[in-house]
Amino acid sequence: MGFDGGVWYVDCGAERVGEIVVDDHDFPWLSGRFSPGPAYGAVEPLFTRELALLEEDLDANLDEWEAVQAEIRRRVTLTSSGGPVAEFLLHIQGDQAWFRWSEKPFEVD
Repeated sequence: MGFDGGVWYVDCGAERVGEIVVDDHDFPWLSGRFSPGPAYGAVEPLFTRELALLEEDLDANLDEWEAVQAEIRRRVTLTSSGGPVAEFLLHIQGDQAWFRWSEKPFEVD
């Protein structure tokens, strides 16, 4: 699957959170321009908090970061041209998004 130029969709139920047009990849991460949709406002605080926890002391905030990530995955889906993915880790900041994904759930260490 070629990634550059591919469009990925972030949805919250039937509402569009936004679209990501991939313009770079560094396995296993893809990144690109994020265009918010009508449902972005409902989940934007989760993405803001998630990044703040990463930038602070992740070791000290790991439990809260994991809880925020779980809430993101509970509320939104990530879909490629091939359909929804089973698991993902998604960051959104302004007009940029970067993510990794898997067709199968991630293995827990």
